[in-house]
Amino acid sequence: MERGKMAEAESLETAAEHERILREIESTDTACIGPTLRSVYDGEEHGRFMEKLETRIRNHDREIEKMCNFHYQGFVDSITELLKVRGEAQKLKNQVTDTNRKLQHEGKELVIAMEELKQCRLQQRNISATVDKLMLCLPVLEMYSKLRDQMKTKRHYPALKTLEHLEHTYLPQVSHYRFCKVMVDNIPKLREEIKDVSMSDLKDFLESIRKHSDKIGETAMKQAQQQRNLDNIVLQQPRIGSKRKSKKDAYIIFDTEIESTSPKSEQDSGILDVEDEEDDEEGARETFENYYRKQRRKQARLVLQPPSNMHETLDGYRKYFNQIVGFFVVEDHILHTTQGLVNRAYIDELWEMALSKTIAALRTHSSYCSDPNLVLDLKNLIVLFADTLQVYGFPVNQLFDMLLEIRDQYSETLLKKWAGIFRNILDSDNYSPIPVTSEEMYKKVVGQFPFQDIELEKQPFPKKFPFSEFVPKVYNQIKEFIYACLKFSEDLHLSSTEIDDMIRKSTNLLLTRTLSNSLQNVIKRKNIGLTELVQIIINTTHLEKSCKYLEEFITNITNVLPETVHTTKLYGTTTFKDARHAAEEEIYTNLNQKIDQFLQLADYDWMTGDLGNKASDYLVDLIAFLRSTFAVFTHLPGKVAQTACMSACKHLATSLMQLLLEAEVRQLTLGALQQFNLDVRECEQFARSGPVPGFQEDTLQLAFIDLRQLLDLFIQWDWSTYLADYGQPNCKYLRVNPVTALTLLEKISREMKDTSRKNNMFAQFRKNERDKQKLIDTVAKQLRGLISSHHS
Repeated sequence: MERGKMAEAESLETAAEHERILREIESTDTACIGPTLRSVYDGEEHGRFMEKLETRIRNHDREIEKMCNFHYQGFVDSITELLKVRGEAQKLKNQVTDTNRKLQHEGKELVIAMEELKQCRLQQRNISATVDKLMLCLPVLEMYSKLRDQMKTKRHYPALKTLEHLEHTYLPQVSHYRFCKVMVDNIPKLREEIKDVSMSDLKDFLESIRKHSDKIGETAMKQAQQQRNLDNIVLQQPRIGSKRKSKKDAYIIFDTEIESTSPKSEQDSGILDVEDEEDDEEGARETFENYYRKQRRKQARLVLQPPSNMHETLDGYRKYFNQIVGFFVVEDHILHTTQGLVNRAYIDELWEMALSKTIAALRTHSSYCSDPNLVLDLKNLIVLFADTLQVYGFPVNQLFDMLLEIRDQYSETLLKKWAGIFRNILDSDNYSPIPVTSEEMYKKVVGQFPFQDIELEKQPFPKKFPFSEFVPKVYNQIKEFIYACLKFSEDLHLSSTEIDDMIRKSTNLLLTRTLSNSLQNVIKRKNIGLTELVQIIINTTHLEKSCKYLEEFITNITNVLPETVHTTKLYGTTTFKDARHAAEEEIYTNLNQKIDQFLQLADYDWMTGDLGNKASDYLVDLIAFLRSTFAVFTHLPGKVAQTACMSACKHLATSLMQLLLEAEVRQLTLGALQQFNLDVRECEQFARSGPVPGFQEDTLQLAFIDLRQLLDLFIQWDWSTYLADYGQPNCKYLRVNPVTALTLLEKISREMKDTSRKNNMFAQFRKNERDKQKLIDTVAKQLRGLISSHHS
């Protein structure tokens, strides 16, 4: 029962579902009916659904039939209307046929004309196609003709470019033609031919620029010199503009040289042409570049090898520089007019090598040069060399640094030259004051040497300057030396302070070394006389005063104030002081030597018993010599004359003391001592006469005080006073040394003993001699006691 109810319920649900599906089929678009039908087949009641569907179709058919029956009369009416239209359509057909026949007849000529037009247009298209093909072929033929012309005129680099365009641009467009095939097959041969001929031309070009590098360099340096002279004329116009002009002119010179000397010009050879397109022929390019650079490096090494005798003449240096300049002018020109043959890195590498080798060669060869004029000319040539290369963008700072080294050598050569000049001046001088007899002569000397003396100006002519001729000559030669130093400093791009410092240092060397040595050599000469020595002292005094004028002279030519920081001072004062001191010492030595020569004439009879009444002849002559000598010292500085006089008197006193105490003189008499005393008095008289002004009271006599007290002690036989006062600060015989007194006393004692032996037959004499001898022995014993106590 329940099962029957369940089956009935399921049947109702299925029927409702089928009804829903049928409604969806009727109302849904056919594109979306698939999912609906799928739901039918997914179930198990599709048979029943088919039955419902058939039933629904039959229902719709009946409804369609009913609708058709309802509209049948309208259909019959429509058919009737169509039958009427058929008759009219037949009439229209007949009219169209007739019209077509007439049109065919009338258009027959037009068809013929159209056929002719068709043929013309076909021919036109063929002609146009032929022209297009020819337009493609003509550039190929033109390029090939251009290639042949370029090869014929030996313009190889453009020929390579033409060949490249022909191969890669034009021939591929017409490659199906047979003549193009021939061209394509011929291209490798043409390329090899161009390469071989180009390499030959490159070799010729390299040989040509090797031969003419020196001429190119000479012309470029001349151009740089002319430009510098022009710049000087127009008051130093900016260097940049002048460099550009010089560089442009030098390029013109280069082109002219190559064109006039080489079989092919730059343009015709094609080696140096510039092209903007990228060159695909890398292999050939590398071959040419490597060959060119290799050969140019070899040429550079040859150019940079200086000849062994280059230092002998300026032309040797000039030829060396011309070759180097020419080499790098060519390289710079090629850098700016070609693409890839050379590059900046390659040129910089070459220049770095050239710079180091050039500087090394200049250092070596310039060191052999001893002529300052040649060194100066070499400096000017190096500056021109550097300025020329600087125009082309090559760094030349190292060359100017090297010039500072050559400057030191130049200074040394100047010093050697001026050593000879000073030597000649000093050797040829008469060492006498310069006499002048007119105002013109006076002004001439004053114009040569800065000298002012109001007293001398007031004196009437003739008159004399205090110095000799070597003073103005030496002064002017120092100025000439300064000018020579200044010449080297020009064009070195140095500041005024640097130039001033260089000149002062070199001048200091001239004064402290060269002039000082020359003066010392003159002073130390064997045949130098006192007059010459005195004049040297006077001359150096005036030269020392002139140093401030030399300072002003340097300041004026360098425009650097002396107060400027780091400015070197002149050491001339020291030089002339040293020379003057040496001359003074030489005067003292010379005077002493003259005194010794006179003393060698002394011939004392130490055993004489006669009492003399005048000084010895040799001493009188010596005193006369001293008087005349010191009369010449009037122009010397006071202290020099006083020192010389005091030194001479002290040396004379010492020498006389040595004569008196000489060991060879073992005996002497009181008579001989009296004669010696007369000579000492003559010396004292000379000292009192004031041979040189400036001494106070009896200062000069003190030189003979030792001799005076010794002689007074023996002549007055005042032993009691000597022995009693010995050691007292104010004793009468303070300057008598007991050793000296004992030595002289023993000489007298020996003489008295010898006399006693000879006169022993007279008794009355023996007793007096014995008494005196006893006194002498007693005094000698006491003197020995003083000596012993003094030493202890």
